Amino acid sequence: MACALAQTGLRLCVVEAVPPRSEVQPSYDERVIALSWGSRRIFEGIGLWEAVAAGAEPIRQVHISDRGGFGFTRLDHREEGVAALGYMASARLLGQVIWNGMTGVEMLCPARLLGVWVRREQVALEVTVGNTSRLLETRLLVAADGSDSSVRGHLGLAVREHGYGHNALITTVMPEQPQLGVAFERFTETGPLALLPMTEGRYSVVWTVREGESAGLRDLSDREFLAGLQSRFGYRLGCFTCPGRRLTYPLKLRLTREPVRRRLVLIGNAAHTLHPVAGQGFNLGLRDVAALAEVLAQAACVGDDPGGDRALDAYRRLRGWDQTTVVAVTDALARLFVNPWLPVRWTRSLGLLGLDLAPGLRHLVARRFMGLGEVNQLRLARGLPLRTGRLNNGSGIFQK
Repeated sequence: MACALAQTGLRLCVVEAVPPRSEVQPSYDERVIALSWGSRRIFEGIGLWEAVAAGAEPIRQVHISDRGGFGFTRLDHREEGVAALGYMASARLLGQVIWNGMTGVEMLCPARLLGVWVRREQVALEVTVGNTSRLLETRLLVAADGSDSSVRGHLGLAVREHGYGHNALITTVMPEQPQLGVAFERFTETGPLALLPMTEGRYSVVWTVREGESAGLRDLSDREFLAGLQSRFGYRLGCFTCPGRRLTYPLKLRLTREPVRRRLVLIGNAAHTLHPVAGQGFNLGLRDVAALAEVLAQAACVGDDPGGDRALDAYRRLRGWDQTTVVAVTDALARLFVNPWLPVRWTRSLGLLGLDLAPGLRHLVARRFMGLGEVNQLRLARGLPLRTGRLNNGSGIFQK
């Protein structure tokens, strides 16, 4: 968000708890992030894509199947007329690129939030930087501080939460027969198992397992772990070797009931934490950035209040449908593909097979998961930088 707004002339300050290169930085760890084609365009608009692309691996095909069923479907970049459906990039790489891109942005780090007070004309924050306490005042506070948002906690904002009873086990493996550019999403009785292509022929593994099984699976010997993974996935990529460090994360749907209010916007995981099926969470957060950045850039151009009702109403209109549909689709997929009831298994196999045989429907599904759609009106979502300088009037996204 700070990178996107850096050229708008707005005065920005980022309050960050942990330096990006710290060993305890929770955001930039072993995880690999699936970036959609739409997210690539947002990074291009912000001016960061060239640095991201240097360490990213393209996804040109996606193979989706149901373990034990007959249905499958394939998505291909050639059908969509793009260079890739998406890309895989490590969280560490993204952290470095974003940190390096925050030129001209005041940074308070390491800092800790002590209190937040939202008033009609401004927001006041008390933070500690080192041993010094500071009081900050701003017309708009953007909380992009993750699933366990401290801003949300300080303000007592209500959250709707649902646990799936599963954890995600994250690791990497080296396949004997890598298929460059091909990602696999295989639905099993415990949830989706994704193998996602990385650089140097490696694959990132995102394995959904029941909560009670995750610790045991994480602590297996490498040989036992690879045998279990091979049993679930099969030998489409040959034998797996060289497993990386294994990490587990609980899977929850967590939605903030009031992500937008006067002087305050929650974006990304602070507003909506999703199940990782189809890899939509980070991309949804980037579309939050694209929409809010455009609203604030236009507000700056016309001299409007960035935390006032007109700007934030425009942001609500831009994001409401996308957020609602992505949350609904990912939640439905997470529930549907762990249901063991035989009629449900047959129905989903037929659905996957029907999708593979219907190019028009497959195209609509691909565009949704590529992050394309109503956000295409936004400059960042088209790969263009934000407009700066004054406009003649308040037209554009402020109009209903």
